Amino acid sequence: MSTYFRNVMMQPNDNVSTALTDIPVNSLVSVRCNQQIMEVTVKDTIEFGHKFAVVCIPEGSDVVKYGEVIGVAVKTIEAGEHVHIHNVDGKRGRGDITHGTESALGI
Repeated sequence: MSTYFRNVMMQPNDNVSTALTDIPVNSLVSVRCNQQIMEVTVKDTIEFGHKFAVVCIPEGSDVVKYGEVIGVAVKTIEAGEHVHIHNVDGKRGRGDITHGTESALGI
């Protein structure tokens, strides 16, 4: 039986949900999106406004929130794990790297 912890998952192709309240470690959380309902046991404490994976996100895969790609998993993220800067690289607004270690300025 899950305890109700407010969270939001906006699109069926999202692979994360955002906590709308603090969620204690090992809590069973119901995640609802459209007609889809998933039960996820969080493996970390999830603070208000932070994300947790609702499915396994393999290393190198896109992280999708609100129907938009927000980054790429730098390691495999298991369902229920905290999704944040320790396991996701942003794909937007970088502009500092174009090819490998060469900067956008060519240096």
